[in-house]
Amino acid sequence: MGAGGVGTAVVRTVARWKLFEHVVVADYEAVRAESAISGNGARFSAVQVDATDEASLVGLIGSQRIDAVLNAVDPRFVMPIFRASLAAGVTYLDLAMSLSRPNADAPYERPGVKLGDEQFAMADEWQARGVLALCGIGVEPGLSDVFARYASDQLFASIDEIGVRDGANLVVPGREFAPTFSIWTTIEECLNPPLVWEKDRGWFTTEPFSEPETFRFPGGIGEVECVNVEHEEVVLVPRWIDAGRVTFKYGLGEEFIGVLKTLHKLGLDSTEKVRVGGCDVSPRDVVAACLPDPATLGDSMSGMTCAGTWVRGIGLDERPKSVYLYHLVDNSWSMAEFQSQAVLWQTAINPIVALELIEAGIWSGAGVLGPEALPAEPFLQRLNDHGSPWAIEDRVL
Repeated sequence: MGAGGVGTAVVRTVARWKLFEHVVVADYEAVRAESAISGNGARFSAVQVDATDEASLVGLIGSQRIDAVLNAVDPRFVMPIFRASLAAGVTYLDLAMSLSRPNADAPYERPGVKLGDEQFAMADEWQARGVLALCGIGVEPGLSDVFARYASDQLFASIDEIGVRDGANLVVPGREFAPTFSIWTTIEECLNPPLVWEKDRGWFTTEPFSEPETFRFPGGIGEVECVNVEHEEVVLVPRWIDAGRVTFKYGLGEEFIGVLKTLHKLGLDSTEKVRVGGCDVSPRDVVAACLPDPATLGDSMSGMTCAGTWVRGIGLDERPKSVYLYHLVDNSWSMAEFQSQAVLWQTAINPIVALELIEAGIWSGAGVLGPEALPAEPFLQRLNDHGSPWAIEDRVL
């Protein structure tokens, strides 16, 4: 579901790796679905569908004999696709979970509806049906959660903190502001109250862009200031991994944060439609329409993107330990190999690997699960086998 930048990267990678019997690419715009599969062979077909029409989705799943649905549209459409997959009785994967809603009385202290709450509320139905919903299996969330599980299983006796840290040195010459991922989703996660989890406190929220810290990223990226951002890992990791604290911090940079704050001050982050010249439009949709499509930036973009999970605690040798588990992608490499820019390709490969493991019976289960609920080693080995290795770096305590 979804033939945008990530969906197209999925198609190109699946075609290159010669995976799966058949792949149906569905999108609201038929021409975009056709474009995504163009030149990739008879194993791919394109259809038009409205992601909000659950009956049509169930019909499509049945008519195409679908075994698994990969939801690669933005999180506004998670729930109808999620419910349709349950009704059809097929495996479901997504890259982002159902949207949150801030606490009306204390938005920067207590969570309201958390990311994924609507999906977890239906977990018993998935369990009873014997069907798997694997949620948050992009790069972040996704690979970051796999790293957390690996650290818990293989590196630590006890964990004080799991902190996902994302940074890059990607640049697009000639453009003053060009987000490398969906601006709609970026606004959502960056301007919502960030979520933090602590063992003795549970989930709580803070002000946007709180707790700035300088984090050193590998691959020549160097030091980047990272701030708290709302993200699914903080919801998922504590459900399956014992840790004292869980955070997500994004290396946004002062200029990017300034733009987001300005959009918020002007109300341009709003999804509520306003009347303009006889048309009803969402300010956030207008912002997205005014910016370049991230999928078109690859040819002019350069640099590296790094996704990773920093873990500190007591190692298996009973000594204090701090490590950063990470995955780097060079934009020039991903463009040369898959004609997809680095951020989109790094997101796309993880649900593909998950589908491989599910198809092979290595990953299995029923209910609503996060990636950390499943064994990490086969996933990370498959990344290495595909020529996109991960790494671990010791950090000074």
